[in-house]
Amino acid sequence: MADDDYNDMDMGYEDEPPEPEIEEGAEEEVENNNNDDVPVDPVETEEKEDEDANDKICRKTSKYMTKYERARILGTRALQISMNAPVMVELEGETDPLEIAMKELQERKIPFTIRRYLPGGSYEDWGVDELIVEDSWKRQVGGN
Repeated sequence: MADDDYNDMDMGYEDEPPEPEIEEGAEEEVENNNNDDVPVDPVETEEKEDEDANDKICRKTSKYMTKYERARILGTRALQISMNAPVMVELEGETDPLEIAMKELQERKIPFTIRRYLPGGSYEDWGVDELIVEDSWKRQVGGN
């Protein structure tokens, strides 16, 4: 077949409906997916801000980080650092990932959230920067 034969053939489907022609100056009809007959309440951001403030106030668990949470955070962060994650503190010659993670925890720079599950099936989320970290490990080692 020559190239001229392809130009003469109609390559469209037989059952394809013709496209509607748009007149000049006529605007295209835009589908309105909004449900106009349902009243919409305005979104009030003040209530959401109050709810966020109440979440921080009405916590049931302690503000102290447990030794188990501390161990999990330090281990996880040290693993990330060993796999070339960005370090959140200034290094002063530290090369051990665990020491770097401890320094980040001391300066409250670890970007983790701790989820504490409660007996009723609910939970509380605490940022690492919100929790009080007691350095009992320093007393055991004999540090300051």
